[in-house]
Amino acid sequence: MDFQITGGTATEIAESVRDLLERSAFRPDDALPPVRALAEELGVNRNTVMAAYRQLATAGLVVSRGRAGTRVADRSRVAQEGFSGTGSLRDVGTGNPDPRFIPDPSAALTSMAGRPVLYGEPVIDTGLATWAEEWMRADLGDRPGRLTITSGAVDAVERLLAQALTRDDAVALEDPCFLASIQTVRLGGYRAIPVPVDEEGMTVEGIRAALDQGVRAVVCTPRAQNPTGASLTPARAEQLRAVLAEHPYVLVIEDDHFSLLSRDTYHSIVGPDHRRWALVRSVSKFLGPDMCLALVASDPHTAERLALRLSPGTTWVSHLLQRLVHALVVDPGARARIASASAHYEQRNGEFARRLADRGITCGGTDGLNLWVRLPQSAGTVAEGLRARGWLVRTGDEFALRDAAASHHLRLTVHDLADPDAERLADDLGRLASVGSHRVG
Repeated sequence: MDFQITGGTATEIAESVRDLLERSAFRPDDALPPVRALAEELGVNRNTVMAAYRQLATAGLVVSRGRAGTRVADRSRVAQEGFSGTGSLRDVGTGNPDPRFIPDPSAALTSMAGRPVLYGEPVIDTGLATWAEEWMRADLGDRPGRLTITSGAVDAVERLLAQALTRDDAVALEDPCFLASIQTVRLGGYRAIPVPVDEEGMTVEGIRAALDQGVRAVVCTPRAQNPTGASLTPARAEQLRAVLAEHPYVLVIEDDHFSLLSRDTYHSIVGPDHRRWALVRSVSKFLGPDMCLALVASDPHTAERLALRLSPGTTWVSHLLQRLVHALVVDPGARARIASASAHYEQRNGEFARRLADRGITCGGTDGLNLWVRLPQSAGTVAEGLRARGWLVRTGDEFALRDAAASHHLRLTVHDLADPDAERLADDLGRLASVGSHRVG
């Protein structure tokens, strides 16, 4: 090596490694020297080196990989949802809802008048709390739980993990996975344990293997999984509950992001005796991404710890926003538009899936904003071909933790395409897939 770690104390060793990282002497996933070897080289106790590595892990600079050693954390940028900003191409990878079906909030603004909210008051506005309690209780049944609120689903998941975990703890994530979950786990310094997803949701073998690896939390999408569109079936949910019943203190977070829009029934993987759980429902998919609000129902212990991270005056959710959300979700006109959006997404996704089927291309589930399209060759090759034809898409490997099959998928957002454009995109995909199929043959 053309660099040297120095120091006689844990702090000095940690600072030496930090200096080398800043000078790019290490690259992401490079292994640091084994504890025993570095201790002998520096003439210090092994515990000193272990303490130095713990300091670096706490700072999110390195991660422990068990027998694979301590490695430099990958701090590269994770892909994000939304428009790419490439104006010359038609972007069909945005993951956005159709703005035509987002309720207009202007009329609801007049119903938000009321006395000012002061420090020390409950973090959930009364009207929204009453409506949300009824909404959640319809699916939770008699399961004891409490309600709180966060600034969106990503904020909820981040806070839920932070109140339960420390750096380097293992978290089970779906594979392929929602981009924001990958980013949240990476920035939190946790270890992502991939759990494969099939057409029925998280696999039983995958969750069992993750639990065997000591995960302390599980993040699951019960329906309209992003990117695959899969929803848990009753049988799969029951099987997962049986496996998780042996680990009642593992925190199970269900991110029901599509909630009011989903055409599938909600099936929970949380059993009646599970001790740590949370159901998260944001409003961004049906009220718009700018409505940064999510409702969280969770066990009393988790709810109490989550509430401590929502101090009035610093990180609470605006009561004006809460009142606006409540005014919209109880307004008949807004609810009718949400129902129309639900039907629209199912119809347009289904129609495009049938177009692809006619061309020999298969898709995952149609519940959600996107389609998960299976290709006979590398999605990167197809993406290049589509780009030459004026389309911008997202390849499956952006969503993969370990799933090699994801590299043969595209995630497409096509619900807002007019029929001629949808037909043209399907034709382009069919031609490119046909070329790849002939090459494979």
